[in-house]
Amino acid sequence: MWIPLGALALAVLAGCGKAPDEHAAAPASATATGHAQKLADGIIVRLDHSPQQVRLQAVDESIVHVTAVPDGKFDLPASLMAVKTGGDAKFTVEETADAVTLKTSRLSAQVSLRDGAVRFFDASGKPLLAERADGRTFQPETIEGKPYYAVRQRFESPADEAFYGLGQHQNRQMNYKGEDVELAQHNMDVGIPFVVSSRNYGVLWDNNSITRFGDAREYQPLSQSLKLYDADGKPGGLTASYYDAGGSLKLKRVEKQPDYQYLKDVAQWPSESPAKTTGKVVWEGSIEPAVSGVHKLRLYASSYAKVWLDGKLVYDDWRQNWNPWYHNLKLPMDAGSKHSLRIEWLPNEGYLTLLHLDPLPGDEQNELSLFSEVGHAVDYYFIAGDNLDQVVAGYREVTGKATMLPRWAYGFWQSRERYKTQAEILDTARRYRELGLPLDNVVEDWSYWPEDAWGSHDFDKARFPDAKGMVDQLHAIHVQLMISVWPKFYPETKNYQELDAKGYIYRRNVEKKEVDWIGKGYFNAFYDPYADEARRIYWRQIQEKLGAIGIDAWWLDASEPDTHSNLDIAERKLRMGPTALGPGAAFFNSYPLMHTAGVYEGWRRDHGDRRAFILTRSAFAGQQRNAAATWSGDVASRWSNLHDQISAGVNFSLAGIPNWTTDIGGFALEPRYEKPNKADLDEWRELNLRWFQFGAFSPLFRSHGQFPYREIYNLASPGSPIYDALAYYDRLRYRLMPYVYTLAGDTYWKDGTIMRGLVMDFPADAKVRNIDDEYMFGPAFLVAPVTAYKATSRPVYLPAGAGWYEFHTGKFHQGGTTIQADAPLARMPLFVRAGAIVPTGVDIQYTGEKPDAPVTLLVYAGANGQFSLYEDEGTTYGYEKGRYSRIPLSYDDAAKTLKLGKREGDGSGAPAKRTFVVRVIREGKANADGADAGGDVNVVYEGDEVAVKL
Repeated sequence: MWIPLGALALAVLAGCGKAPDEHAAAPASATATGHAQKLADGIIVRLDHSPQQVRLQAVDESIVHVTAVPDGKFDLPASLMAVKTGGDAKFTVEETADAVTLKTSRLSAQVSLRDGAVRFFDASGKPLLAERADGRTFQPETIEGKPYYAVRQRFESPADEAFYGLGQHQNRQMNYKGEDVELAQHNMDVGIPFVVSSRNYGVLWDNNSITRFGDAREYQPLSQSLKLYDADGKPGGLTASYYDAGGSLKLKRVEKQPDYQYLKDVAQWPSESPAKTTGKVVWEGSIEPAVSGVHKLRLYASSYAKVWLDGKLVYDDWRQNWNPWYHNLKLPMDAGSKHSLRIEWLPNEGYLTLLHLDPLPGDEQNELSLFSEVGHAVDYYFIAGDNLDQVVAGYREVTGKATMLPRWAYGFWQSRERYKTQAEILDTARRYRELGLPLDNVVEDWSYWPEDAWGSHDFDKARFPDAKGMVDQLHAIHVQLMISVWPKFYPETKNYQELDAKGYIYRRNVEKKEVDWIGKGYFNAFYDPYADEARRIYWRQIQEKLGAIGIDAWWLDASEPDTHSNLDIAERKLRMGPTALGPGAAFFNSYPLMHTAGVYEGWRRDHGDRRAFILTRSAFAGQQRNAAATWSGDVASRWSNLHDQISAGVNFSLAGIPNWTTDIGGFALEPRYEKPNKADLDEWRELNLRWFQFGAFSPLFRSHGQFPYREIYNLASPGSPIYDALAYYDRLRYRLMPYVYTLAGDTYWKDGTIMRGLVMDFPADAKVRNIDDEYMFGPAFLVAPVTAYKATSRPVYLPAGAGWYEFHTGKFHQGGTTIQADAPLARMPLFVRAGAIVPTGVDIQYTGEKPDAPVTLLVYAGANGQFSLYEDEGTTYGYEKGRYSRIPLSYDDAAKTLKLGKREGDGSGAPAKRTFVVRVIREGKANADGADAGGDVNVVYEGDEVAVKL
């Protein structure tokens, strides 16, 4: 039952062990009518006829922090995600009989005295966002004996609004308008409670628990809200048929629900049926709704599964059996109408269920709505901007700057699940060097330790006899080593015992006698990073064993945390706590933020001026300040999963964290690829090549997965067309490094976004809002990955408001049109915007090679353009002290003049004198990848402004 604030009885809010909000006791200065209590950075508004109060804090001129409590008490726990909850912006307060308004120079926030709803306006009075009058609700909850609230805030939303961000989700959702998104950390799914709007604002929802955008309700079993009929039309359930591997029917019965979602559910497998590793299960019958509208179905499945609705095949895919995921389906249905349903599943010890929700009433589905299971208050930041880049910048003002990664992180990484010996790692790095394939990083995945010593951080001496020597040999050929370190420990290790003695181990996994999948299976548990001492202990343990031998970067795997795969959510909450701050349910999504914070802060203490770098499988708001990138988890080697990565990466980037990557080729393999015939081998290679092309234009460029091995030379033989195409994109990434590293620098200096949704750069073009298979890579490149087998062309929409050049041919197209772009196997459709200035370099083998080499500036004529070449030392924090070089570049198309502006910064990381080669690409002028554009002009640049006539 949802309880409106005005009707809510007073309740005592539970603390969580952190200092209360520093603004709670700010001195009061009431206005004449007594509704507004002025604070140093805002106001507290008391409502008429209600115990609720609303606090507004001016974080800056464009950001307002809104906190609403049901009982007038603001003694709230400190935020984990926010580093700035208030500010020193100038503001004024106005009060009328109906409302109190806080105004800054850029916006105003108005609180209704009747119901507490907040409305936001720009400086001219134009409405930006409005809470619904009845949209704020609290539901009392008791979590592990402590009082909390489930909280929800609904906002009005016009029909033409689009929403993005919210983290990384694998349901091919680009525009979230009218969609449901659950933010609950999971392998492959990352919940970041920051949503941005096409109306140029964002809402950062400050809550650490499971959160839902859209429909606040949990999806339910089919029989909860639908009438079910079996295959013969009899009411009561679906006909379930269990077959053995030979196709013989072994069991036929009526079931209320395909009900194999979690480990606990698989235990109810019928004894009459064949083993879960073989055979097939079919559910068939009909569903009948009680209400009319668009009904929402959510399939949760692994292994091979198919779903038909009304005789139409709506799902046909595969996932690895141990890592199921959701797929959203929609079906318009009238009350009392029957609709056929058929599900076919090859279990293979996998998981499957089908869930449902009735339509929401009225237009509620299309609102902006945020709900969290556990909280103390409605707490969010309204962030306004002139464009989405400014909105993302506002998010980082609240949650922290994006710390720069080392330059080598933007080169190519080779990883494998897994390099089993020291020799395999060294041989991989040396083979890349021998073949002239650029490489900057080799990644050592899990299980380099003795089998029974997970969490010891020791190398198994039998397989890694000289770990420090291995690292030194890699460094000698300019290759870094990243290593996998989990927050997981076996009880027999000294590290577990040290943490456990302090109360910093989640013990429930061990108490439940849960064993993992290694060898005979071992008891294991995860540590609690919510205590400062625990984070310091964890860091010291990995620093003493691994950091001390020269490890360059940390792969923090399973940072959801995945304490035991395929547990139900209720059990996961229990095994994720109790934390040092409170119940696991209250902090469900914030584990990766705290975990990465400890490692980053420890690195900064112990490694001086050397840049930290963390790769993590999960993320939360604010994690960009911890030098943490995220990858998309254990996705499958399927064309559908490749397609899913595009919207996942774009929305992750729009959620404010700029560094993201995937397992190129997909982590887990369909069985047919393990020992492929010729046809399957051809498809496997093509899938890897198309994913590799996408990876070359992702923020981070990383190949990883299970056998067959993913090294370029293992995917295809040197000299073969596939090998040559892979090598081309590897070398192209490095040739584009001056452009790529400038984008990386801009994430810090300009709060930039590398992987950009089309809506960021073309907000006036409504056609781009729902495109889920294209994006911008920085301001210049439009990337259109190929996501279908044997495709040699694909439709590409070229946004209006710009002209476009095909990167590989120089052919010109006007924007605002859809073309059928050529996509031969060796090349991905790639376009450059007219007016773009793209700095490129010479062929190199690692990012730090040839720092003094000439830089070629590709100038794409047809529009004016700007760019600025950024360089710094690449591996230090000197940029924080002004040690960098930035050269402003501007192109005047009418005057056909390129201007190289006066150098900014102290020049560190760049030669004092450099040669630039300027190449112009114009309509009708041949060009192959910018390498032979002709019309070259050589310019010697020494830091002062230079104008070049082209």
